[in-house]
Amino acid sequence: MLHLLPLSTILLLLRTIVANPISTPQSQPLPLLIWHGLGDNYAAEGLHTVGDLANATNPGTFVYYIRLDESPDSDKTATFFGNLTEQVAQVCDDLANHPILSTAPGVNALGFSQGGQFLRGFVERCNFPPVKNLITFGSQHNGIARYQICGATDWLCKAYIGLLKANTWGAWVQSHLVPAQYFRSTNDTTGEPTEEYLESSNFLADINNERKLKNTTYAKNLASLDKFVMYLFDEDTTVIPKESGWFAHVNGSSGEVTDLKDRDIYKEDWIGLKKLDEKGGLEFKTTEGGHMQLDDEMLMDVFKTYFSPEKASWAGPTDKVQEQVEL
Repeated sequence: MLHLLPLSTILLLLRTIVANPISTPQSQPLPLLIWHGLGDNYAAEGLHTVGDLANATNPGTFVYYIRLDESPDSDKTATFFGNLTEQVAQVCDDLANHPILSTAPGVNALGFSQGGQFLRGFVERCNFPPVKNLITFGSQHNGIARYQICGATDWLCKAYIGLLKANTWGAWVQSHLVPAQYFRSTNDTTGEPTEEYLESSNFLADINNERKLKNTTYAKNLASLDKFVMYLFDEDTTVIPKESGWFAHVNGSSGEVTDLKDRDIYKEDWIGLKKLDEKGGLEFKTTEGGHMQLDDEMLMDVFKTYFSPEKASWAGPTDKVQEQVEL
């Protein structure tokens, strides 16, 4: 039998609810993706120091270290050997099925060196969970014009580079040797990319939409970012040319630099950079030192400026478990 409450009782209950609202979970920073560079691995102590710093700056940050294999050694090997199209597809699948990341309304992303353009490839090709803020350090967004990754006495590395140089545009190299897949060759007279690059590049020519047939999804996805911040190391001698970190083109003969905004990739908005810039989402930054020379103060400033919960937050996973990796 239905019993109706007196009006006075209903009003008292309403006043009690208004005065004591139901508590909601405390907002947390968005999860953070970190993709490491060449010769590194997802379990490296230095990389986890960065993740710890992100958590110290914005407590409660769930940090996910992108990997291509659960074995740190195999993950490191994958930075040298592998098909980038397949690697990015694997990461897309891994993140889309991650029990925590797949439930988040968005994530932030931090890419070191080649990890930066790989994260951009993730954004352009799948972008789930959606990236809100993408920060890259010393990345090769406009490719490299020279292979410069070996120490003076690293003969194994030098043999690897010899293989790269011998047949950069060969089908085997373009599907197996990672740096070759973001190598970019141009005509120094016209500044235009060479036909062999446009025809054979397995990765860079595609994610930069340099071929005649443009993928409109790439531009839509990249323009959806809140911020895309590109840091360039002012004394970088590893990435050649270092201006690649800002999508600039450098003439191999004269050294003349053509900035992004003077290039067709921006003016015709091939990948959404112009639209992103027009809404205030594109930033060019310089930091002192050589390639990947970063200090805690710099990183903390990045985390506070772009990844703080005041910028974007979520309720967080039910089980607040930070990813643990045995170092």
